[in-house]
Amino acid sequence: MFFFENPIGMLLAIISMIIAIGAQARVQSAYAKYSQIRVQSGMSGADVARKMVQGTGVEVIQYDGGRLSDHFNPQTNTVALSPEVYNGSSIAALGIAAHEAGHALQYHQGYAPISVRNGILPIARIGSMMAFPMIMLGLFFASMEILIDIGIVVFIAVVLFQIITLPVEFNASKRAVAVLERNSYLTRQEMSGARAVLSAAAMTYVAAVVASLLQLLRLLMIARRRR
Repeated sequence: MFFFENPIGMLLAIISMIIAIGAQARVQSAYAKYSQIRVQSGMSGADVARKMVQGTGVEVIQYDGGRLSDHFNPQTNTVALSPEVYNGSSIAALGIAAHEAGHALQYHQGYAPISVRNGILPIARIGSMMAFPMIMLGLFFASMEILIDIGIVVFIAVVLFQIITLPVEFNASKRAVAVLERNSYLTRQEMSGARAVLSAAAMTYVAAVVASLLQLLRLLMIARRRR
């Protein structure tokens, strides 16, 4: 009720949803297209990732967590690749594997934005879980109105985390493109496909920031109207 009683708030919610759906559709489309095109080098995603992290102590493992579940885990120091990427020799597989290996190199080389993002992470986790419950309690119970402000503050931490994530993701993709191109793991024509996949994936993070900023604006409007 409180979140949709204002037409402007409802419009912001709709815009946020459209942005998120559009970004996801773009990355799914790019992945579907370029996961069907086999690279001329015959290399797999695991091959590329291993070459990129060679000498860093990072292990490349197969991770059966579902489609597009690839990630770097700094706690276990592993680049975890889904079966399609680990074993795949498609343009998409090599692009994604190189991107995740790029994250491993960021940690290994002490990339500054990683440290900043990790510093905000604990508060951002709390914000992602508790911001809306606290705000709802503050809206329903007049004696707990202070929770509205606390909820907004911890949600701001979520937004800051997402903003700092942008340079981290763009830098990982930049590293991936440089390695793939410099070592001729992909041809010039294949590189355009890899860039398309990585660009689409990066836009999901941009979309998340925009959606969260719109959400924050809604929360501020709700808090102001409550007073």
